[in-house]
Amino acid sequence: MRHDTHEAHAHHHEHHEHHEQHDHDQHRTAPDGSWATAVRATLHCLTGCAIGEVLGMVVGTALGWGNTATLVLAIVLAFFFGYALTLRGVLKAGVGLRAAVRVALAADTLSIAVMELVDNGVIVLWPGAMDAGLGDALFWGALAIALAVAFVLTTPVNKWMIGRGRGHAVVHRYHH
Repeated sequence: MRHDTHEAHAHHHEHHEHHEQHDHDQHRTAPDGSWATAVRATLHCLTGCAIGEVLGMVVGTALGWGNTATLVLAIVLAFFFGYALTLRGVLKAGVGLRAAVRVALAADTLSIAVMELVDNGVIVLWPGAMDAGLGDALFWGALAIALAVAFVLTTPVNKWMIGRGRGHAVVHRYHH
């Protein structure tokens, strides 16, 4: 009986060492999960989101659309431009379109979703922001502050994902 217990313990120890080595290898090949890396990834995400968000808000407001239609347009365009920026870089690295689309979806979906939730939440909750016109300082001020708040709250999400080999860590595999 004691011999069986010893063998089971030895097998468990070998199995544990194998997992530690596997984890070590993964961390060595993944980009670092530093705050600087997360900030760069979030700035990349913010660029695409801001282009789409601003364009959507400007178009919806200029056309006199209601709040819901304007928000939907802004969110759709934010996702479109966010994915497009990532696709551009991955395609430039020589990855085929189908694989590049999968990389962009894996890299950006959560980051863009968090950024859009926070950004649009700030705008919707800001008194008068959704009713401000393009010539109003409130329109531009609320939009700028909303994007800044979204950046601050999305950066830790990106840090968490990159530290686990997800999010923009997926994109970094194609930049080398």
